[in-house]
Amino acid sequence: MLLASPKPAPTPVVTNPQSRFVTKSAVAMHLKRSPDEIYKVNCWRYVVHVVGKKTSTFVSYADLPPIVGVALPNHRDVRAWRKRWKKYDHIAPLFWHNFYAEKLRQVKTMAELQAWEEVLSYIGFGLPESSRIELEGICGEMTHYLFGNVA
Repeated sequence: MLLASPKPAPTPVVTNPQSRFVTKSAVAMHLKRSPDEIYKVNCWRYVVHVVGKKTSTFVSYADLPPIVGVALPNHRDVRAWRKRWKKYDHIAPLFWHNFYAEKLRQVKTMAELQAWEEVLSYIGFGLPESSRIELEGICGEMTHYLFGNVA
């Protein structure tokens, strides 16, 4: 009698369209941890499973901000964010402001800066006015810095 070899455990199937916004750096910032403390990020159907140093937790896709390099947010994404933001007085959490401020300060080219500005134009409705003003200021600083380095 032959014994069948054990089947490997099935891998979670990602069917959530917001999985395109999941990055290790965004998850780490959301959880107030260093990216080095995050060991594994698994995108499951309804949640993101994060395994890190002394932690194993779930994060909602709607907690993570949109990023460059993937499809821009659509109406379904906006609906998910608005539903999630009910607990934040219908605005994006402060983490989003900090995330975008950090990403804007890390840009290396004008094209990259313009891509981040495009993402911000899509989600600006959810940011408090003070955040929008500060992020616009950072964009201005980075434009000046990048143009200054072109010469």
